Amino acid sequence: MSDRFDKGMEVRRSVLGDAHVDRAEANKTAFDEPFQTLITEGAWGTVWASDGITPRERSMLTLALLAALGNFEEIPMHIRATLRTGASKSDIQEVFQHVAIYAGVPRANNALSLAKKTFAEMEENQQ
Repeated sequence: MSDRFDKGMEVRRSVLGDAHVDRAEANKTAFDEPFQTLITEGAWGTVWASDGITPRERSMLTLALLAALGNFEEIPMHIRATLRTGASKSDIQEVFQHVAIYAGVPRANNALSLAKKTFAEMEENQQ
């Protein structure tokens, strides 16, 4: 594998956690391996590995973009990642308010609902 892949895997694990990445790797097949390599190198090894903005800021941007584009299935994973990126609940409230104004209330409402549910699950699992 490439240096970018190795860096991407390191960043991916630091943001999403070992358990998540281990599950994804265990479920990887020959069919989706090229895609997994692409996102590990491109998203995690390039964009997320950049030191141009903080992990907290990157987390907030990612959540805003996911909500604005209607990619709701990724939101719970990135809400869970806030434990490692430093984005707070207050940050996420601000993000989705911004989404409501600039991308639409229905998308922000759906994202907020997913965040609420995910935060509740995270709190329940801490007990």
